[in-house]
Amino acid sequence: MEAGFEKETRRVRCAGGDIAVHMLGPAAGTPVLMTHSIMASSMMWERQMALLADRGFRVIAIDTRGHGGSTEPPQGPYGMDDLAADTVAVMDALDIRQAHYIGLSLGGMSGFGLGIRYPQRFLSLVLCDARADWPAPAVWEERIVAAREGGCAALAQATVLRWFGQAFVDSHPDVAARFVDTIGATALDGFVGCAQAIQGLDYLDRLGQIALPVTLIVGANDKPLPEAMAEIRTRIPGARLEIIPDAGHLPNIDQPEAFDAALLRHFERAA
Repeated sequence: MEAGFEKETRRVRCAGGDIAVHMLGPAAGTPVLMTHSIMASSMMWERQMALLADRGFRVIAIDTRGHGGSTEPPQGPYGMDDLAADTVAVMDALDIRQAHYIGLSLGGMSGFGLGIRYPQRFLSLVLCDARADWPAPAVWEERIVAAREGGCAALAQATVLRWFGQAFVDSHPDVAARFVDTIGATALDGFVGCAQAIQGLDYLDRLGQIALPVTLIVGANDKPLPEAMAEIRTRIPGARLEIIPDAGHLPNIDQPEAFDAALLRHFERAA
């Protein structure tokens, strides 16, 4: 999907390092911030960036510290509040007073923190395939050890299979290869610090403080997240839950039409 605008990229210096920011859409449009999953980058949002830009939004996709085009990440450990603060630092640098926010996986996790800590800065939240707590820190410890031994490339194939499933990988080898390359290029310090932030994720008991329009989106096959996000919906007043059939951890990639429709329904409600 192509938008009728030229993408602009700039860098913002903040506590998270040199953060790459990719912008698309009319300069006067209502801002929409987008953040991605761990070991991905803003490349995963290209279709949705164009979709929203074509509808008049100013879309700002952020490469999380140590990911994509962002460089010089600080050594960890990080907390999830640190990642949320990076997003607010980007807003301040771009002179954005308020924006809609879309985050998936790691981006959804830090999005809960944004809704709790910075509600005055946001118009609405779309939080996808994310938990608000993390009950199994040992999983990430194993991945951290593997990455320290072999770089993030050592995690690439297994991560892509976990996100998409074998059938999707077999039928979309070009997409799978692009994600393998993106994962492998992730800075080690950025991955380790963000993984440690996930290990310490602890927003669940504060979700009732979020008083913004919220849509939760999750792939039906992204076990155990549909159940986790159903519980989250009960904790955020007025939150809506959209479950995308036949989708895994990145439903915007493997079921883009259904995901886009859910996204547009959110903006209709938020308007």
